Amino acid sequence: MTKTIMGAPHDPHDPPSPRTGDTTHAPRFVRSDLVARAAALRPLLAVNADRADREREVPAENITALAGAGLLSLTRPARYGGLQTDLRTLLEVGREVGRACGSTAWVTSLLNGNAWFVGLFPAQAQDDVWAATPDALVAGVVTPSGTASPVDGGYRVSGRWAPASGCAHADWAVLGVKRPDAGDTPDAVGIVLVPMSELTVEDTWFVAGMRGTASNTLVGDDLFVPAHRFHSVPRAVESRYATPFTDEALYRAPFVSVAALVLTGPPLGLAAAAVDLLLEKAPQRALTMTGYTTQAEAPTVQLAAARAASLADSATLHAYRAADDLDEAARTGVSPGYDARARIRMDGGVAAVHAREAVRVVCSAQGASSFSESNPLQRIWRDIETASRHAVLNPEVAAEIYGKSLFGIRGTVTAMV
Repeated sequence: MTKTIMGAPHDPHDPPSPRTGDTTHAPRFVRSDLVARAAALRPLLAVNADRADREREVPAENITALAGAGLLSLTRPARYGGLQTDLRTLLEVGREVGRACGSTAWVTSLLNGNAWFVGLFPAQAQDDVWAATPDALVAGVVTPSGTASPVDGGYRVSGRWAPASGCAHADWAVLGVKRPDAGDTPDAVGIVLVPMSELTVEDTWFVAGMRGTASNTLVGDDLFVPAHRFHSVPRAVESRYATPFTDEALYRAPFVSVAALVLTGPPLGLAAAAVDLLLEKAPQRALTMTGYTTQAEAPTVQLAAARAASLADSATLHAYRAADDLDEAARTGVSPGYDARARIRMDGGVAAVHAREAVRVVCSAQGASSFSESNPLQRIWRDIETASRHAVLNPEVAAEIYGKSLFGIRGTVTAMV
């Protein structure tokens, strides 16, 4: 069935038409206010950071505080009481939370990112998630590690999905599936929405960093998923979303670019936290086996501070540039072309690498004491070494995609651009 907009037939899978702005009636929360709310929670989150790492789960106290501050509803549609902000806001909040606890920041970013995925689905699917429970949280793994077989009214879905960050706190999950029956059609790969109550969680997340994300394995066996809770991934990659609410700018941003960029906020915060620790500790400690009474007097530490701060700034600038470009594209309804998306993918990779390098420089400047279990720097190091290596942030893949695009070569590395 088609719908008519201003007299023109419109396929609901077509890209949104260019518009002058977001015509939703979402409240206009100021970005700086939301970041300030995140900053106000940093003392609590920092106190609980070791606990999250030790217990391999973000404390419920953190989740309650974040939800109370509205920081888990950044990408939920205003129709369901969400703030429906933008990607730049999500990154800035993720960065601020990451300055206190990497795992909490990762869960915050992923729960918001998965809520954005829900906003792409048909209205009935969105109602399933939020109409009765508007504060429902969504975990997810979009890698198609499950299968969906068509049956009357929908699909039978089975699979194992990992790593499902934040699943301990979620009510729903968005899961990647393949449809063997669909051949080479756009429906061959998709994402489905499943209540967490129908899934089993296997405790598999035993890792060096980002321990508190509880990114465990979700298991589903022969689950029924109604047809309206399936969304084609190839159509999503082309920004051909199923949502009928095309005036809502947030849900017009390009699929892969958003999926990659939401992961950069926590590393930005971890890098900033490492630089803060260096600037705090260096004036209080001597430089061992030298005549310097404080590390801050030593040119080697001064150079390290400059290098680390510059790398952290570079990471932030790259990520924020990409977010601003995506927000502007969403606002106007003009989807970025392949070359622009390739550069945005590169921005995400550069942000992750530069944030990681900033932490490495700080660790080297602080010496072996960086890795004392009592030093929060060792947790920051473990967290960023893990988070920055997420597949969608892979800098080598991003560089190949971007480098090829600069020579007009497209689509030879991956369809996920």
